[in-house]
Amino acid sequence: MQFIKKTSSRTNYLSLIVKIALFVVAVFAIVFLLNKIDFPAPNKEIEKIIPNENFKIIK
Repeated sequence: MQFIKKTSSRTNYLSLIVKIALFVVAVFAIVFLLNKIDFPAPNKEIEKIIPNENFKIIK
């Protein structure tokens, strides 16, 4: 039985480019779909009265 040593450390650049392109397309699709959703803005004003005794004057 012979052992064959692979001396070339060649990576498949095409598959790497395809994976990166699919990731970028997926991110853009998610952003596009989230942009299409109309989130309602709050109508009611939030007003909270803060008493003056909580403020400290720093000189």
